[in-house]
Amino acid sequence: MTTRPDDTSPDAPAPAADPASPPRSAAPTSLAELERRAASRRGQPAYGHDALIACDRLVRVFTTDGVEVQALQGLDLLVAEGELMALVGASGSGKSTLMNILAGLDVPTAGAATVAGRDLLTMDARARLGYRREVVGFVWQQTARNLLPYLTALQNVMLPMQLRGGRRRAARTKAAEELLSMLSLHHCRDRRPHQLSGGEQQRTAIAVALANTPSVLLADEPTGELDSHTAEQVFTAFRTANEELGTTIVIVTHDQTVASEVRRTVAIRDGRTSSEVLRRTERDATTGQESLVSREYAMLDRAGRLQLPTEYTTSLGMAHRVLLELESDHIGVWPDHTADGAARGRGEGGDGDESGG
Repeated sequence: MTTRPDDTSPDAPAPAADPASPPRSAAPTSLAELERRAASRRGQPAYGHDALIACDRLVRVFTTDGVEVQALQGLDLLVAEGELMALVGASGSGKSTLMNILAGLDVPTAGAATVAGRDLLTMDARARLGYRREVVGFVWQQTARNLLPYLTALQNVMLPMQLRGGRRRAARTKAAEELLSMLSLHHCRDRRPHQLSGGEQQRTAIAVALANTPSVLLADEPTGELDSHTAEQVFTAFRTANEELGTTIVIVTHDQTVASEVRRTVAIRDGRTSSEVLRRTERDATTGQESLVSREYAMLDRAGRLQLPTEYTTSLGMAHRVLLELESDHIGVWPDHTADGAARGRGEGGDGDESGG
């Protein structure tokens, strides 16, 4: 790669000054040009204007004993209305922090977040309570947090309706029974949580979360304590709610079976979205047979940051810095093969591979 001397280096010879020539300066930008630029920006739609959930450079910082921990570091995420998607990531990646913010249980430190047109940064306590009752439903991993033990399944589903108000008892009963029937739980209507299996408890929790017809249903590891067969039944309940009610559903999960069932899976790493898997059905033009095709993408955030997969950087010995080259139809990413870069790579356990990326 061709390099050029850095004219700003202290070792570089200074250009000879011409005493007869006045110092040159950049031409000032005219007021008309500044107004033109501002007008062009105003005409552009806002980021995430057509998304039901929009997180723009979201930051959440926790301070414990004087030590700051950045749980979210400029996270961007868009979720369309009616979507059923999964969020995956290692422990401490920021998934649960994001879910708590979307549920109205926590407030971001910086950035922007909107759900169904509600600004999550500016809501006061009263608006936040209304948001949790009307806009979002939430399913926890622990069933004890989802259901009251002294109420039947039917009564648990009716309770959010009663707290919201606006319906007569007969209407609440009818709506609750319809939700239980939709999720194949009508036979459990008069049972208390301890009389239900783990899968039945979680499906009842889904009915509770849907009681006030929320725009968004959030679920944090809803199958974490279930076996694979029961987890599939619970996911079927989510899919039924999505298809029959049109509810937008976001599921945080470690269960790869559940993650592979949705059309879109977003991975979070170090407080940012790092990759995304999209699945679509394709039909063979010759045989007419349908097959599910998956494609993984790296995520480019609004600041232009890109997280390269660890297996890629490790196999090519990439560490600390890389070279970028703009080609006609792609961007090339190359390991730093200078002497300084190789020394850095060896110091960090890199293999010094100079293969192209």
